[in-house]
Amino acid sequence: MKSLWRNLTACMVTMLFALSLASITVAQGPEPGSKPEAMATPAQMANAAAADKLDINTATKDQLKQLPGIGDAYSQKIIDGRPYRTKRDLVLKKIVPQATYDKIKDQIIAHQVKSNTMAPTK
Repeated sequence: MKSLWRNLTACMVTMLFALSLASITVAQGPEPGSKPEAMATPAQMANAAAADKLDINTATKDQLKQLPGIGDAYSQKIIDGRPYRTKRDLVLKKIVPQATYDKIKDQIIAHQVKSNTMAPTK
């Protein structure tokens, strides 16, 4: 009877050890660098995040109306107030109130429109 209990205990200890090793392997996840997004640089990640945001300097009226708290009037005011150096200009130029800006600030960006500073010569 004692040998049966010893064998059972040894089997249980072995099973627990195997399960703990398996859970550690699963918890660690895949090897670093095995996925393409794991190899992205901080600049690439920032560009990807910015790409998801709506550019208030180029967005259409319909795109602006999709933002929370922005209707026909505010979207037209945003368009009329262009260009913006920063998204904070919406509040500084009194285009939208602070409360509305707080709702949309994480969803917008103000890209600078690059213009050719040198006039073409003839």
